[in-house]
Amino acid sequence: MKRWEIDAVGRQKLKLNDVEVPKPGPKEVLIKVNAVALNYRDKMVVETGRGLPLTFPFTPGSDLAGEVVGLGQGASRLRLGSNVISTATPDWIDGLRDGTARTPAYQTLGGFYPGVLAEYVAMPEDWFVVAPETLTARQACTLPVAGLTAWFALVERAGVRAGDTVLIPSTGGVALFGLQIAKAHGARVIVCGRPENEDYVKAQGADHFIDASTDWMETVYQLTTDRGVDVALEVIGGKHFGKSIQVTTVGGHVCQIGALDGWDISSAAMPLMLKDITVHGIGTGSRTALERFVRAIDQTRIVPVVNSCYSLADLPAAFDHLDRGAFGKIVIDVAE
Repeated sequence: MKRWEIDAVGRQKLKLNDVEVPKPGPKEVLIKVNAVALNYRDKMVVETGRGLPLTFPFTPGSDLAGEVVGLGQGASRLRLGSNVISTATPDWIDGLRDGTARTPAYQTLGGFYPGVLAEYVAMPEDWFVVAPETLTARQACTLPVAGLTAWFALVERAGVRAGDTVLIPSTGGVALFGLQIAKAHGARVIVCGRPENEDYVKAQGADHFIDASTDWMETVYQLTTDRGVDVALEVIGGKHFGKSIQVTTVGGHVCQIGALDGWDISSAAMPLMLKDITVHGIGTGSRTALERFVRAIDQTRIVPVVNSCYSLADLPAAFDHLDRGAFGKIVIDVAE
């Protein structure tokens, strides 16, 4: 079979190698990979390692959709022929994630654990959930990171509900899922982004679009008659975090997810304190939350936005596309 590997950190080290199809061990399943969704993190792991304890040769990628084609001894949670998707944080089954105050856990597929950019993978059966019945493999593979992150933020933590106003200051993968999830829950959604994406965003259900290069905060105040938004899906980070605090209503929620503007977030303390705002730090979500999200996908008929598909051999070109940016997810069609 074919499998992407690096034997050291660096894009120039990325190679598509011929290897033996793995055999599932005890409590493992063999998955025929049909599609893999890319996240910017995958490219960063290849290029910098992100300080993770990678074991070489290392395979990147975390988000797969595939079919169970083999069962290891004692494996019983999934059936042969089941269509499944991966869990990007496989040790997090339910409740609070692992880790301590000193050492937060960051044990993810394609980061701490070997990834999924291969034609077959053999991994513990607990690392997968049954895929939505209403989605194709190309669509379903986008759920484990981008989809679940938006779901966990809006539904599991912020408790979005009908009548809320949600601010989404981006049009990336997590942002678009946030738009779709918020609308499915009956919320009003305000999106900020580049003008060329306005028609695409409104086609996905956005109630209002604001050019991010304008005084968007003033526009949010006007659209909400100064009340502010109930939930801000903060996917930019840095100083933008403080702006989200300023436009969030009394008793509202800010979900800190992204770091496009830097890892060090900042905000004036006074609006945070006086408005009794709850800040949620979001890093994907649990397997149980993903199972709830899958059920919601089938019931609401949400269809993920897939921007482009590449063949397995064209992974470098797909990474280049990530650098340029995309409206929606970039997918590797492994079973093409």
